[in-house]
Amino acid sequence: MIPEEKLKELKEMEKIYPNKKSLLLPYLQAFQDEYGYISDEAIEFIGRELSLNPSFILGVLTFYTYFSRKKRGKYHIQVCRNLSCSILGAESLIDYISKRLSLKPGDTSEDGRFTFSLVECLGCCEKGPVMMINNDYYTELTVEKVDEILSSLR
Repeated sequence: MIPEEKLKELKEMEKIYPNKKSLLLPYLQAFQDEYGYISDEAIEFIGRELSLNPSFILGVLTFYTYFSRKKRGKYHIQVCRNLSCSILGAESLIDYISKRLSLKPGDTSEDGRFTFSLVECLGCCEKGPVMMINNDYYTELTVEKVDEILSSLR
C-alpha cells in the first residue's frame, strides 16, 4: 500500500515509540502524502499494523484538516476563516476564490486541479488573512495577491 522503504521507516519508529498508538499520525501522514487522501483500505491496513480499531483511526483522521477522506486536487487551497483572518478580510478572499475557480468550499474542480477548503486556523494569526496551497503559506493577502497566486498555478 505504501512504498516498502516508507513502511520500513515507520517500523523503525516503533523503537522510539513503543506504544503503537503513538504511530498513528505518522502512518496517516505517510498515506496522505503518498495518495493524497486516506482510503478505507488504508484505514484497515493501519488498524492491522497498529492494532487499532478503525473507528478510533477515523476519529483522529477527521479531527485534523491536513488529512482527507477523498482525493484532493493537484492544488489544495485552504483559507483560514478564524476570527483574526475574518477581521482582516478573509471573507472577501473566500468569495473571490469561489467565483474565480467556480468552486464552493469543500469542492474539487472537475479537471482535478483544485480543491478549495476553509479551515479554522493556519497558525499565522498576526499575518492574516492567510491561505495555504499544498504546503506553502501565503500571508497578508489581498484579492490582487490571491489573483496573482492563482494565475501562477494555471
